[in-house]
Amino acid sequence: MGRFLLGFVVFVVCLFAYGGGNVEAAEYVKYKDPKQPLGVRIKDLMKRMTLEEKIGQMTQIERALASPDVMNKYFIGSVLSGGGSVPAPKAPAETWVNLVNELQKGALSTRLGIPMIYGIDAVHGHNNVYNATIFPHNIGLGVTRDPQLLKRIGAATALEVRATGIPYAFAPCIAVCRDPRWGRCYESYSEDHTIVQQLTEIIPGLQGDIPPNMQKGVPFVAGKTKVAACAKHFVGDGGTVKGIDENNTVINFNGLLSIHMPAYLDSIRKGVATVMVSYSSWNGKKMHANRDLVTGFLKDKLKFRGFVISDWQGIDKITNPPHANYSYSVQAGVQAGIDMVMLPQNFNEFIDDLTFQVKNNIIPMSRIDDAVKRILRVKFVMGLFENPLADLSLVHHLGSQEHRELAREAVRKSLVLLKNGDNSGKLLPLPKKSGKILVAGSHADNLGYQCGGWTIEWQGLGGNDLTIGTTILTAIKNTVDPSTEVVYMENPDPSFIKSNNFSHAIVVVGEKPYTEYFGDNTNLTIPEPGPTTITNVCESTKCAVVLISGRPVVIEPYLTKIDALVAAWLPGTEGQGVADNLFGDYGFTGKLARTWFKSVDQLPMNVGDKHYDPLFPFGYGIVTEGSK
Repeated sequence: MGRFLLGFVVFVVCLFAYGGGNVEAAEYVKYKDPKQPLGVRIKDLMKRMTLEEKIGQMTQIERALASPDVMNKYFIGSVLSGGGSVPAPKAPAETWVNLVNELQKGALSTRLGIPMIYGIDAVHGHNNVYNATIFPHNIGLGVTRDPQLLKRIGAATALEVRATGIPYAFAPCIAVCRDPRWGRCYESYSEDHTIVQQLTEIIPGLQGDIPPNMQKGVPFVAGKTKVAACAKHFVGDGGTVKGIDENNTVINFNGLLSIHMPAYLDSIRKGVATVMVSYSSWNGKKMHANRDLVTGFLKDKLKFRGFVISDWQGIDKITNPPHANYSYSVQAGVQAGIDMVMLPQNFNEFIDDLTFQVKNNIIPMSRIDDAVKRILRVKFVMGLFENPLADLSLVHHLGSQEHRELAREAVRKSLVLLKNGDNSGKLLPLPKKSGKILVAGSHADNLGYQCGGWTIEWQGLGGNDLTIGTTILTAIKNTVDPSTEVVYMENPDPSFIKSNNFSHAIVVVGEKPYTEYFGDNTNLTIPEPGPTTITNVCESTKCAVVLISGRPVVIEPYLTKIDALVAAWLPGTEGQGVADNLFGDYGFTGKLARTWFKSVDQLPMNVGDKHYDPLFPFGYGIVTEGSK
């Protein structure tokens, strides 16, 4: 009996040693070897994958639906946090890291152990996360015309995103907004594609500088302090008729190529890892179903080798109403060339539908293989296979003082001085030492308003409890001489102003936060009580008006009453940058990257148009000297 047992044990040992039992544990696996060439690793992994595992890689689900069990069961390739989707209110970096790692362990527990990639909208800093540094929105950054500043912002954002364990940011938006009525215009650097092209320098900030002589179009991410970036939204999202979000961009092919496409060429040259498709249409055809542009142009002509991702429920919106014919939407979207599909809600339906279509030769296996190769290429390039789990070594970068100083610098450089006194003299810079100054307006002491949309919540928030930062009122108090009395009243009446004998007033008013189609606006007026506050204050004392907005707004009716006017856009958490310029520590240097219209009846109106008659032209901005 003992001899039999010994022989059986020897047999079992030999069986496992020579490939029986767990083959993966026993044999050398090329895809797990970082010394192997990228192409060899992709090919080796691809040949081991089942259809189910491949379709799992193409599936990106919302955090709220994800769990380690779901990751394992469906071989999920990616998870995202939509706007406002957080593990807990005011969650610290450690909580985020634990969430991402828990889901990653679910992905790693699958047969092949392919790591998932977690993505998040970090469009002006790590904007979903409490205590993150919130930079000015792109409309303000366009004013700076400073590619190196953008690169530094990209690097800081990457560190803060990685501090929370996340390796993928849905940024930058490289739309060329041609009509400020569009609710996403503040996500665009400029109406001029050359400025947008220059500012794609944020991509090497996010991802790292591509090595010299690297093949064009191949994605590049330089290790654990960098993130995969995403150029969006391909293509023409900023050119829709009347600026209606997700609508139709009517322009010929040459126009599309000359205005909306150039920044994609720059992004691809800089190694951008992913491209997101636009909800909008081009000449009536939905971009999510446009094979000629997504596959024919982006992949084949421009040689983009990263992966193409849909927008949130983007394939659902191929039909009108959305989701009306889902199997058609799956077919049209995947056949168009979308590699990863963002599925916040119906991922089971997508997986079932796509599996059926491949098994029934409606979608060829070659299209699935192309998608999965691209996704794996990005994951290998990022080093996710070697370092799938995040640690806590970067948590101190979230909201760091160094990053806040960078954001403050960006605020200073993004301000545009549109008016400064008249023939009788200039108002700015304001003296730090005055008897008594008035600060007024709905946006003076409101951190949420100065950050705008895409901040903590999808649509943004009002008030001062959303995150950590400095309001413009606090910044003013920090800057003036201790002997100067600062009086704050949100909407004072003229009698109050006249009875207090203020030396001057600072009025901070503008738009309330909005995002996407909620921000579409046909009249572009400053909401009340903004105009009333301007009138009451500026008719009663010398006043500087600071305008907080995601685009040019109607200001001409009040211009004669205003002594100094500053366009501050959506400056983010570091309101101190506004006070730095108002009181002359730093000079105004910003030049409009958008045309400022007189009346909405003129829209759309962009620099170079035949009937160009703006209130303030593209490139306008009064320059001043600063004491520092």
